[in-house]
Amino acid sequence: MKYNFSKKSTNEDIRKRFDSDVERFSSLKTGQQSTIDAPIAMELITEAAAAIAPHASNVLDIGCGAGNNTLKLLNRLSPLNCDLLDLSMPMLEKARERVSAVNSGKVRIFHEDIRTAGLPENHYDIIIAAAVLHHLRDDADWKQVFSRLFQLCAPGGSIWITDIVTQEIPQVYDMMWNRYGDYLEGIGGDEYKEKVFAYIEKEDTPRPVTWQLDLLRQVGFKKVEILHKNSCFAAYGAQK
Repeated sequence: MKYNFSKKSTNEDIRKRFDSDVERFSSLKTGQQSTIDAPIAMELITEAAAAIAPHASNVLDIGCGAGNNTLKLLNRLSPLNCDLLDLSMPMLEKARERVSAVNSGKVRIFHEDIRTAGLPENHYDIIIAAAVLHHLRDDADWKQVFSRLFQLCAPGGSIWITDIVTQEIPQVYDMMWNRYGDYLEGIGGDEYKEKVFAYIEKEDTPRPVTWQLDLLRQVGFKKVEILHKNSCFAAYGAQK
């Protein structure tokens, strides 16, 4: 799929949208209504992270929103030193409040972009990136960020991603996006489907999960894994 990057939302556009939507994204059940299988994807990435690093100390949640994924992880591993990063300060404040309430480890917030954030290298046992990497743009941007994630990950650590994805084969692409359209219509009718598709067209630049797994290996991760895929959404990860 080819994108016109000049028409995509800027970081400032994205920040403003999420600044005004904190309460909706504070729900573990309804925060991702337009995302197929969001609850099981969240369960799988946090379970996999905990299984690989049962004695983890340090976690980084990129695009943490209101902290849902870190909270799920803390159900399995606690205490943890949690670094929460997001473009939206209201989201970060909500995430810090919620995470601090159930965690005795350190909680730090970073009101920054992952591309430029001053984070410690070879440090994080677990990195979570849920519904955020689709904001990356051209190939160079994706490679830069994936390389940065590899640098931040501790030896033997892992990164776990849930996100919207595209498909490499055109016919499969059409099939999957038609299925996603049917799913959205089932939730809120044709008007809701068109609203979500317009939002994706404006803000997102997803890539195939297969392409992302290849890139994870290319930047240095030794092992990659797909935990779940349904239509245009997937849960996957890699270990350093």
